[in-house]
Amino acid sequence: MAGLGGVSWREVRLVLLFAATIRYSVYEEQKDGSVVGNVAKDLGIDVRVMKQRGFRIVSTSSESHFLINQHDGVLYVKGKIDREEICDKSSACFLNVKTVLENPLEVHYVVVDVLDVNDHAPTFPEREKHLEISESALPGARYQLQAARDPDMGANSVQLYKLSENENFRIDVKDRGKDVKMPFLVLQKPLDRESVRSHKLFLSASDGGQPPRSGTMEITVDVLDVNDNMPVFTKDVYSATLPENSPVGTTVIQVNATDLDEGSSGEIFYLFGNDVDSKLRTLFDLNPSTGEILVKGNIDFEEQNSYELDIKASDNGHVPLTTDKSVIIKIIDINDNAPEIEVTSFSSAIPEDAKPGTTVALVHVHDLDSGANGKVSCSLGDDTAFKLTPSLQDNLYSLVTKSSLDREETFQYDIALVARDAGQPPLSSVRTISVLVSDVNDNSPRFSHAPYVFYVTENNKPGESVLTISASDRDTGDNALVAYQICRDCSGDHGYASFLNINAENGDVYALKSFDFENVKMFQFQVLATDSGTPSLSSNVTVNVFILDVNDNAPVILAPVSSNGSSEGVEEIPRNVNAGHLVTKVRVYDADVGYNGWLLFSVLEVSDHSLFGLDRYTGQIRTLRSFTETDEAKHKLVILVKDNGNVSLSATATVVVHAVEPKEAFAASDVTNTAREDEESDMTFYLIITLGSVSALFLVSVAILIAMQCSKPPDSSSNSDTLKSDMVIFPAPFAPADAELISISGEDAFNRTQTLPNKEKVRRF
Repeated sequence: MAGLGGVSWREVRLVLLFAATIRYSVYEEQKDGSVVGNVAKDLGIDVRVMKQRGFRIVSTSSESHFLINQHDGVLYVKGKIDREEICDKSSACFLNVKTVLENPLEVHYVVVDVLDVNDHAPTFPEREKHLEISESALPGARYQLQAARDPDMGANSVQLYKLSENENFRIDVKDRGKDVKMPFLVLQKPLDRESVRSHKLFLSASDGGQPPRSGTMEITVDVLDVNDNMPVFTKDVYSATLPENSPVGTTVIQVNATDLDEGSSGEIFYLFGNDVDSKLRTLFDLNPSTGEILVKGNIDFEEQNSYELDIKASDNGHVPLTTDKSVIIKIIDINDNAPEIEVTSFSSAIPEDAKPGTTVALVHVHDLDSGANGKVSCSLGDDTAFKLTPSLQDNLYSLVTKSSLDREETFQYDIALVARDAGQPPLSSVRTISVLVSDVNDNSPRFSHAPYVFYVTENNKPGESVLTISASDRDTGDNALVAYQICRDCSGDHGYASFLNINAENGDVYALKSFDFENVKMFQFQVLATDSGTPSLSSNVTVNVFILDVNDNAPVILAPVSSNGSSEGVEEIPRNVNAGHLVTKVRVYDADVGYNGWLLFSVLEVSDHSLFGLDRYTGQIRTLRSFTETDEAKHKLVILVKDNGNVSLSATATVVVHAVEPKEAFAASDVTNTAREDEESDMTFYLIITLGSVSALFLVSVAILIAMQCSKPPDSSSNSDTLKSDMVIFPAPFAPADAELISISGEDAFNRTQTLPNKEKVRRF
């Protein structure tokens, strides 16, 4: 798009909804009021509302160079724009203008590229230059002149030198780069002082503008009649190598020149050329007497790898002669920079199920040195689950996984990256990066015991917690959040599992009914633990519950029982029995076990304490002496039977003893024996049931414990110890034929050891 008022181009670029950047170009030196561009038109702003909205230029560094018309949105040049004043020697010159519209607020930016025009002519530092040249100067002698300067850039800078016509001199130009062209006055024909004492020359410098501009310097050459031999350097080319960081005072090179003249005209001293700038003078020094070039400042290869110095050799003649020579100094790199490591990470964490070869980060190493000193290799400091893979691009590596990861084993890797160069001695750098391993759901919940064994006292309150199941998950977050449920389809026995409920969050198990030890001694169920991962993982465990007895059953009198069902019996014995005669035996049954079923007998009431005695452990009633003539024929004994529970329960039996003559006793003995046979039969029946129940419970318990031990995981040694501590040894179904069945509860069996009289054997847990 063609610009206005000398504007060559522009570019509009929208940045935000209410912000845009417009780019114009304008030549410097435009007249005040020259049009740069129509901002309103290029932004699409309605010119009718610009003034009401306060369209203006806000404070910027370029505010003084431009004005904007609030009626039509045209951007004008304000005053003079001098590119050399604004941007000096910069190749690109931009002015940033910030504009604003209010109500609503809009901010737009205008970038004006100031283009160079050929508004400066080349100028010489000196308008007149005086040279003294001996008539004996040989053709080819070169005399360095100061270069012309032009503030313009590029083609508008100095491009050509031209010397006025003469027979003795010509101009030679040496290009130094950066728009600097150095002129040398070269003698092409010997001078004759007797013919011409002084030569006036005009040196003009022209730039490349259209039209070109030029500047002129007058050169006056006075011809001297003495010292017609110039110093001559012993070498055509002087070059030296210098290691960087050489200490101050180090000799770089020594130049040497000779002069065929004698006396003061043959004495030579050395100095820097006119074009050696101040920076070089801070780095190097020149001994004027010896020609030694010495290190003066810090030499850094990474800043500049070579230098070219202009050296002059001058004699001390009345009209001194000088010779110019360039000295090239090449800087040798030494290994003074350690490698640098840059890491580009792709993510903050890598999942633990990442496959080997997964790229974690890109590692770029580089060294400011050169050659072998800048050749860098990278490696890992430790043998970890990662490795470095070189890429096709030099000094670029991929950090990849070498093996499978397991967050539960290592959740974070601190990887040391070691970069080492090939210098002598080598330098190295270490950078440590941390790689986090994120969790995936690869661990099932694990129960603290497998299987569980719990002991629950009977008669528990329905709805109360009776036991707690606990499982943990080695994963984290939702993957480790465990929920519990009773597995009602995991086993064939669902009878008691249906009366249980479990808290899904903490594993507390609640019984919905009371347990009765007399009905069930133990049962088992399974609990399923499931985590909240995706997909979820689960495991189950078998829970064995043993019911502990409490003293909730009173003793039941089995004998004597009268015909009407009361605990009262009548016994007839001959009057001629001796002491120790067995009158009868009170037989009792208690459904409880352990101490709760251990019974003791005592006499509550007896008509004659001297005649009858009671064994407190067996319930046998025996005569203590023989009957006498004065003894009553009828005697009544009331027997109290108590168990050994914490709160003991009891029952009473009444025995009426009739002392009869031997014949009557013999006649009644058949009836009594028949009754006793029935009683003995009943007693045997109860005893068989009791022993059978205990034996069955023992066998079942042993089988369960064997199965638990066989199914126990190999690594659950701690669980095995817990099981051993919780194990119950159930009573063996063996006892003397005349022993009463005495039960000891599981709880008391662990807490107490009861020693019973030798008269009766007690099976203990």
